Amino acid sequence: MKLSKRLKTIEQMVTPEYDHIWDCCCDHGFLGAALLSRQAANNIHFVDIVPELIDELESKLQRFYTNSTSNWHTHCLSVAALPLAQYKGKHLIIIAGVGGDLMITFIEVIHKMYPKMDIDFLLCPVHHQYSLRQKLNTLDFNLKHEVLVEDNHRFYEVIFVSSKSNQNNPVSLVGSHIWQADSDTQAKVTKHYLKKTLEHYQRIQHGNSMDVSHIIAAYQSITL
Repeated sequence: MKLSKRLKTIEQMVTPEYDHIWDCCCDHGFLGAALLSRQAANNIHFVDIVPELIDELESKLQRFYTNSTSNWHTHCLSVAALPLAQYKGKHLIIIAGVGGDLMITFIEVIHKMYPKMDIDFLLCPVHHQYSLRQKLNTLDFNLKHEVLVEDNHRFYEVIFVSSKSNQNNPVSLVGSHIWQADSDTQAKVTKHYLKKTLEHYQRIQHGNSMDVSHIIAAYQSITL
């Protein structure tokens, strides 16, 4: 199965330093399967709360990856209940395809449950990026990398962070590296995304549902 541009970007950002990679909210498991195919870690975990998806995925993995040199595991549970303590080594938790608000809930629970554990998170929220970044910043997470990708006329921020605090590289509330384009095509993407994001918060402000003037000011300060 060919990965979407979004999932391919996430897959390419995974570095070979982990003992366990958790593909959370894995749906049909395309991302985890790609990581399994290239042996990105000794153990690839597929996590989804929908039993039917996990059952179907289990069958496919048994069919196509019986002889894989990497171990695979399936888990039908909430991301908030990952059994990290059962597995020794360095962990990467990938969460994509859900909103930043739900990601905040998952991260808070995991961080509270394993405060001393060295955990990296690779996150790709479908919305509420600012709130997610705000929480990561509050938790003193360390930014490892971030990428802005356009896929099927939608924009996605991919945020790679470590639970290890590092004051030299905090998570920016509006992003930093995502605005640094290395091509004319990417420059158009960043310009369009910034315009769309500003318009989104300006609509909220005009609707008087909440005061987001500080968020608007933060995005307006970005120089492309």
